[in-house]
Order: sequence, then structure tokens, then C-alpha cells
Amino acid sequence: MDFKPTRRIVTGHDAQGKAVALFDGSATPHQRSPGGNAVTMLWVTGETPADIDGDSDRTQTKVGVPPPPNGAIFRIVDFPPASKGAAPVDHHKVLLGMGIDPATQGYCRHPNTHRTRSIDYAIVLDGEIDMLMDDSEVHMKAGDVLVQQGTNHAWVNNGTRPCRIAFILVDAKEPAAWRLGWTAQSVDRVDA
Repeated sequence: MDFKPTRRIVTGHDAQGKAVALFDGSATPHQRSPGGNAVTMLWVTGETPADIDGDSDRTQTKVGVPPPPNGAIFRIVDFPPASKGAAPVDHHKVLLGMGIDPATQGYCRHPNTHRTRSIDYAIVLDGEIDMLMDDSEVHMKAGDVLVQQGTNHAWVNNGTRPCRIAFILVDAKEPAAWRLGWTAQSVDRVDA
């Protein structure tokens, strides 16, 4: 899959307090997952309200998929088409690779199933993708917008071309539904 760069512009203030563009350049994706997803980090905050002083590049903050406590992440992810007949992946290793504690996870319908304690805003920029939930799925295409509230899900691109999604994840309180019993420990099957 060709990794498409994104022009990223970050504004701030100069030493005299004048509004300026601190960064204006190409943010290049890097491969992050065993499935070949390309991730372009655009910004990370680690506090609420966000600290908007300074001129450091917040994309240098080390994070996994979930946002930092009291923080947020803005990224673009390119999902390649699913490989038919690909070797099975280890769900536990996938979660660790995402920076997610496997003990915090729910029902595992697909090897990429995960949930984060966050509210996620997802905007499909290009292509089509399926979001699998516990017992249902939603097909999304370019222009569709999703507001996800800590739900179990897996992104699966069943199409023939890459799907590009912009994600903004904001740290949130743990939903009460997480305490209702749909845990990884109580379900031992994974549908592929």
C-alpha cells in the first residue's frame, strides 16, 4: 500500500505574541500494525484543558491507540484491504502492540477487536470500511462520520482499495457497560 503524506499546519505564537504557523509540512505515515495499517500522527495532548503554549511538536509524544489520561490524539489511519487467507494473528499481541492492556478488553469477535476508554470521532476520508461490533456491523464510506463511545469494535477493510480515516480520540470516563460482563475472559472464541 502506498502511504500518502498529509500536509500538517500547526499554529501558535511567536515571542512577541503574534499568531504564526509553527509547523507547516508533510506528516508522513508509518506502519504500526501487523495488518499493515499506516498511522499518521497529527497532534497529541496530555491534559484537559489542553496546554496550547509552547512550540514543541506534540506528535513526538509516545502513545498507543488510546489517548493519554485527560488528553487527546488526532491521527489519520490508512487501512489496507484485508488479506484473504492471511495467517491468524495473536489477539493478545495485537492489543499490546496498540498499547492496550488486554485485561481491560471485552468480547473478542475479531482478532483486531479492541475498545478504548475514550470518545472517538472518526471521519472516513476515502474508501470504504466495516466496523464490527459485538453482534452487528456498520459499513462506512467516504464522507461518513462516527461518534464512538467506548464500544468494542474492529475495523475491517473488505474492499479492494485502502480506506483512510481521520480519528480524534478524547479520554473519557469508563462506561458502566464495561462492568456488565462482556469480558475477554468470559468469551473464548474469536470469529475470523
